[in-house]
Amino acid sequence: MSEIRATTISDSAGTGPITLTGQYAPKAWINFNGSGTIAIRTSENCASIVDVATGRYSVNLTSAMSSVDFCTVDTSAKTYNSDNTSPYSGSVSTPSTASQAHVVNGNEYEGTSQKQDCDYVGLAALGDLA
Repeated sequence: MSEIRATTISDSAGTGPITLTGQYAPKAWINFNGSGTIAIRTSENCASIVDVATGRYSVNLTSAMSSVDFCTVDTSAKTYNSDNTSPYSGSVSTPSTASQAHVVNGNEYEGTSQKQDCDYVGLAALGDLA
């Protein structure tokens, strides 16, 4: 079996490293604190986050997607004090613009659902950049 090792892989013109170009690679991703003062922990192609409301966030992309028809996947985590609480996380796969993605977080407790800020929120966007 062969192994390829490289420090930097450049584009065909040799003008810079290749990033976010894989056909199935996320074109943007983010991990942020969604509770209290929201803050980005780490990200790629994400300019900022907006705390829209309890459990609702918008992620502003640095480079826009080619259309609003891109896919997002997300996750969230929070410590609960009850075995009857189930967290949920949902994203909007057709955001209002090609440069913004949305995340909704919350929990379901004994059949009741409510939006809730989460300590750990992650989002990845898949599609083509503009």
